[in-house]
Amino acid sequence: MLLDSRCEKFSLLRRQPNGAAISIVVTGEALVAMANFPGVMTLQILVVEDHGETRRVLTGLLGHFGHSISAADNVESALAFLRAKQFDAIVSDLALPDGSGCEVIREAKRWQHLTGVALTANGEEEDVRRGRDAGFDYHLTKPIDFAQLRTVLEQIAPAHNGQFA
Repeated sequence: MLLDSRCEKFSLLRRQPNGAAISIVVTGEALVAMANFPGVMTLQILVVEDHGETRRVLTGLLGHFGHSISAADNVESALAFLRAKQFDAIVSDLALPDGSGCEVIREAKRWQHLTGVALTANGEEEDVRRGRDAGFDYHLTKPIDFAQLRTVLEQIAPAHNGQFA
């Protein structure tokens, strides 16, 4: 995890076992723009991400934007959260240590009316199709574009009667 010397950019790099690299970059300008965006709705969001730093960044930023966040690091803990609490949205990595985000969204949609946002390092058509078939409504590719994620969440908020933050 890196924060540049002028605090203008936050970067996180993760190496996958297959050698692929996943990075998250958030610029200071993007954070200011997102924090000042009018009409933000508060949502109950379950974040499912096995990489600790990525999960902390996601939950921290989404919480900063006024959403109520629960976080799971695998399929089993995500399903436990879904049995215990109602959510408006799930933001989930597809590749999890004990299964797939596709399993999470399939079960979630059986139990609750919510919106699914898939996060993956692969933006290939097969991944998008597999996610859509499982029940994900949106598919975002890493590195995560937080402005795009926020736009997606703002689009779904009215459908879930989110409250203005």
